Amino acid sequence: MKAVIAALWLASNLAAATAFAQAAPPNELGVTMGHLHLNSADIEVNKKIFVGMGGTAVAPEGGRLQYVRFPGVIVILNLPNATAPATGGSEGTVINHVGFLVPNVQDAVARWKAVGVPVLPGRNGRLDQAYVVTPDGLRVEILEDKSQVEPIKFQHVHFFVEADAIPQIQAWYAKNFGAKPSMRGTNQSDDIPGANLTFSKSDTPTVPTKGRVLDHIGLDVTDLDATAKRLAVNGTTLDREIVTQPNGSKLTFVHDQWGTGIELNERHQPM
Repeated sequence: MKAVIAALWLASNLAAATAFAQAAPPNELGVTMGHLHLNSADIEVNKKIFVGMGGTAVAPEGGRLQYVRFPGVIVILNLPNATAPATGGSEGTVINHVGFLVPNVQDAVARWKAVGVPVLPGRNGRLDQAYVVTPDGLRVEILEDKSQVEPIKFQHVHFFVEADAIPQIQAWYAKNFGAKPSMRGTNQSDDIPGANLTFSKSDTPTVPTKGRVLDHIGLDVTDLDATAKRLAVNGTTLDREIVTQPNGSKLTFVHDQWGTGIELNERHQPM
C-alpha cells in the first residue's frame, strides 16, 4: 500500500509539474521536502535574488505570498506584518543556513553577480563553495556537484545545536518523519526525499526560527491525519489544529524541541 501511495504521489506531480517541479517522491512515511518560508522585508528584492540564482517565479493567486520554485524546494516569500517585522537573520537560530548545489560554483557566481545577486566567497579560499546572503540575513550556502544536470537544485537544511543534542535531533527526525540517518562530510545528518538535514555543533546557544527571516520549513505529507497521530504517539503535539482548505488540502504546524518551526502540508494540488 505504501508503495502504491508513493507511486500515485509521483504520478500526480509529474502530470501537473513544470520542468522545475519541486517535490521528490515521498518516503515510506509519506514525507518529502516542501518549502522554505521567509519573512521578507521587500518581496520584490528577494524574489529578484532567487530568480537570479535560477529559480522560477510563480504568479500568486492573491494575498501576500509569492513563490520561487527550485528543483527540490519552493521558496515562499511572505511580507510580515508591519508591526512585527522579522527579528533577525538565520545565523544564530537553530537553522543557521540552507544549501543549494550547482554544477560549477565559479560559473554560477559570475552569472549571479552580473544580475545583482549578493554573493560572498567560500571559506578559506574554497572555489567549490560560495554564500548568498539576502538583505534580510538569510544565509544560503552554494556547493558544487560537477555531475549535476540541473543548473541549481536544493540540497540541505543546516541545523546548529549543542553537541550532545546532535544524536537526539537526528533520532527525532528519523522517528517522526522517516528520515534516514546519514553523514554529510564530517557532520551527522538525516536524509528525507528532496533534502539532507545536516546537524552541527554550536558553540553558543541558538534561538527558535519563529519570527526570523527563515520562519519555518515545510514538509509535504501524503496523509496529514496519520502524521498527526504518529507525532502524538511520539509525544509531539500540534501547534494548531489541522485546517482543511476549500480544495481539500490540509495543513498544520509543529515545532521540534530545539525550536525549528515546521509546517506540514497534505496537498491535493502542486504548489
